[in-house]
Amino acid sequence: MTLAEAAPPITHLEHPDGRTTRKGLALVVVAISQLMVVLDATIVNVALPDIAKALKVTSDADLQWVVTAYTLTFGGFLLLGGKLADRIGRRRVFMTGAGLFAVASFLGGIAGSLGLLIAARALQGVGGALMSPAALSLLTVVYAEGKERNRALGIWATITAGGAALGLILGGFLTEYGSWRWVLFVNVPVAVLAIAGARKFVPESRDEQAKGFDIPGAVFVTAGLMALVYALVKGNSYGWASANTIATLIVAAVLLSVFVGVQLHAKAPLVPFRLFRSRTLLGADVGALLVGAGIFAIFFFLILWMQVINGYSPVKSGLLFLPMPMLIGVSAGIASQLLGRIGPRPLLTVGPLLAALGLLTLGLRLEPHSSYLTVVLPSLAIVAVGMGLTFVALTSSAVAGVPHEDAGIASALLNAGQQVGGALGLAILTAVSTTRTSHLAPMGQRDPGFLKALVDGWDLGFLVGAGFLATAAIVMTSLVRVSAHAAAQALKEAGAAA
Repeated sequence: MTLAEAAPPITHLEHPDGRTTRKGLALVVVAISQLMVVLDATIVNVALPDIAKALKVTSDADLQWVVTAYTLTFGGFLLLGGKLADRIGRRRVFMTGAGLFAVASFLGGIAGSLGLLIAARALQGVGGALMSPAALSLLTVVYAEGKERNRALGIWATITAGGAALGLILGGFLTEYGSWRWVLFVNVPVAVLAIAGARKFVPESRDEQAKGFDIPGAVFVTAGLMALVYALVKGNSYGWASANTIATLIVAAVLLSVFVGVQLHAKAPLVPFRLFRSRTLLGADVGALLVGAGIFAIFFFLILWMQVINGYSPVKSGLLFLPMPMLIGVSAGIASQLLGRIGPRPLLTVGPLLAALGLLTLGLRLEPHSSYLTVVLPSLAIVAVGMGLTFVALTSSAVAGVPHEDAGIASALLNAGQQVGGALGLAILTAVSTTRTSHLAPMGQRDPGFLKALVDGWDLGFLVGAGFLATAAIVMTSLVRVSAHAAAQALKEAGAAA
């Protein structure tokens, strides 16, 4: 999340034990915590087949909650986490979040049922939502504006960008040579070290001018989104026209409507709707939601294809994804150079369309025993290049679309939108793929016909994901209006170029 340059003025600062802050050690503390939060968005993916086997999960629709529970609560409480940190103390909120993350990780590691694991993952998301914005704000406390802060932000951005790749690889090693439970247990000692390090090396700070925080808003939006996801996930088994499905959709609509009402009347709303008067910000946020919806499922479906269909090991599965984040990094670097010359709109057109093309080819060509080198890798490469172009242009557009004093909340909205979009998208694509599979082959998993139907269902999920990305390109191209100079300046101010 690119909030650092737009952090509010600090009017109260306390150094632990009355000592001068040890900057390097403080950076290590917050960087490790960010790595832990980013890792947990992907580290569990590689372990999904083992989790399904251990907890006797037979449905992709139920299994996807292991991923969705984390991303939904993380996105739903992210804005609240930042406001709590400013109001009651960034170090205090950071340590609380780390403690919550550790407890949730332990509960998930010992879970004997899917329900307990999902609950633990949701609690992890809340802990991450408290930690991440507080940690980033603390960097602006420890490092004064200038080269030192830029260097620290560069390290932060590198960890954020590389954490997803490391999560896939680490998750593979922990699952294969230990147990799927270790992808959760590994967080406990890391969180304990982060808490101890924060107490010793990180100063407390808060913004005395910060306004109140909107806890009801965070609760209503997260509950409403969870109800919506539940309806999407269970629609196939209950029936899309069943009373259960319709009732759940009504509950979701009511909760989300209440959330909107709370935001319109709250003194310090979680989401200040006035910001959406900017067409550029609106286009960037809706685009981020659609991009997240289209792209998250690629990990979920391909991990299952690699391990369930082809018998790849968890380590091999994680390593086979490594080209994707590497190419995203290269493409993002190119995009940051192009931004100041051509502006964000061409990138927001070409980027999502390239990613859509990658998903389209995957959806049309993937078979149960397709070649990784000739089918999967080229598609991953196309998606990665498109995503690198898109992410840089999205960040600059979101920040450039609002006054400087609102840059922090605009960046947070973008991040939250991507997480929520990913959770909703995974639910939708899983529902689509499960419905197709059940129509094609309602039979046992060992039947070859069922395996073919299973992959056909995932293929349809990829095609729908491509549709989300193409729609994102249309929305962003239509709404985003930012000059090349303004976009490049916004990217620089946000500390996102790294």
